[in-house]
Amino acid sequence: MRVLKTKYCHSRESGNPEEALIMKNYYAYILSSKRNGTLYTGVTSDIIKRVYEHKQNVVEGFTKKYSIHMLVWYEIHDSSESAINREKQIKKWKRAWKLELIEKENPGWIDLYESIC
Repeated sequence: MRVLKTKYCHSRESGNPEEALIMKNYYAYILSSKRNGTLYTGVTSDIIKRVYEHKQNVVEGFTKKYSIHMLVWYEIHDSSESAINREKQIKKWKRAWKLELIEKENPGWIDLYESIC
């Protein structure tokens, strides 16, 4: 199971930790309606906010229609391009490959949302 941590890098000018810059992360993620249920693959720069929106049915669409609220897999990326490319790659996969990806990292199909808050 992963724990989200904000990445820091020292200021190149001074090397002073007090002047550290926060680097933004991007996420490719998979939600499920239940174990082996309907899957949704997405991408975001704020995974906590985005999964909350899915759970609260804030936005009309696929996840609201099919009650897809469990965060079962996510991956951290340093750039939006990388996260978007990963999302596109996973969306092209066969369902069996997606299930294998989830089960490799999260064999119990635990909702990871609480662990990242």
